[in-house]
Amino acid sequence: MKSSTAFLAAVLPSVAFGLISDKMKAKGKLYWGSALDPNTIAITQIANIAATGDFGCFTPENSGKWDATEPARGQFNFTGFDALVSFATSHGKLVRGHTLVWHSQLPAWVSAIGDAATLTSVIQNHVSTVMGRHKGQILAWDVVNEVFNDDGTFRNSVFFNLLGENFIDIAFKAARQADPNAKLFINDFNLDGPGKKIDAMVALIGRLKSRGVPIDGVGTQSHLILGQVGGVAGSIQRLATTGLQVAITELDVRIPKPVTAATLQQQQTDFNTVTKACLAVPQCVGITSWGVSDKTSWVDSTFPTFDSPLLFDDNFQKKPAYTGVDSALN
Repeated sequence: MKSSTAFLAAVLPSVAFGLISDKMKAKGKLYWGSALDPNTIAITQIANIAATGDFGCFTPENSGKWDATEPARGQFNFTGFDALVSFATSHGKLVRGHTLVWHSQLPAWVSAIGDAATLTSVIQNHVSTVMGRHKGQILAWDVVNEVFNDDGTFRNSVFFNLLGENFIDIAFKAARQADPNAKLFINDFNLDGPGKKIDAMVALIGRLKSRGVPIDGVGTQSHLILGQVGGVAGSIQRLATTGLQVAITELDVRIPKPVTAATLQQQQTDFNTVTKACLAVPQCVGITSWGVSDKTSWVDSTFPTFDSPLLFDDNFQKKPAYTGVDSALN
């Protein structure tokens, strides 16, 4: 993503910036976090920013997913995940684990399982082994990720097809046994306003709690579009009615190309709005932006007509979006 430093200079105020994760903690929250992995840690500028008080918690962007950690049945690879945890802990940062049971980035051998008993055993072993790797070092885990379609129906996945809704119970029970002190989250996207998906999520959490499933939190990813953040405050409040912790887990605000000074100012307002929405709800424990710099954001390849979704630009400089967060915390 390429943003013009000329118009950035025109809209950035000449004031000293705070350190946003430190300020989040001063407001009673746990962190402002970022997605991070060995490929981004290897970029010196990103590693240097990540080590500051701007970020207090890291989520493995890809190294904790099933295709990375267990590419073949019973054959585990923790190289990337270990590197992320090592970087975080060596800098005194928290870690959010991501993600244990998800229909995407799933090895073909899992999708090919044809009976419920085998799949149950595979889920239990995967959760136990991955969580056990850094037991006691991980603040929270996204145990189950993206179970719903936007119309509130369950996704067509090997998990749901063989086990029904019970696959969620199986995963959470295995997770509690694997690391009793980690907070256990269900996580999904498009929970940023009223609709069938958030209705389905709230109803599911009610059923899980009624069955005694050990669930602690709900994550709303918040992959947002410029100027379309008005529903965030209400959705956080709605999710908080479940009695669970709420976390914004994958925040970015993508801008339609071309990026201009005006759209960067709108992005500043949007990040300010989202930050205030979390601050206003005691159960909202923290915000994770999905990356440090626009240079390495997933938006480039996934949404090629959009750009510049994060707090730092391609040149690793703070954007107006950063000012939006910082001003909300002052």
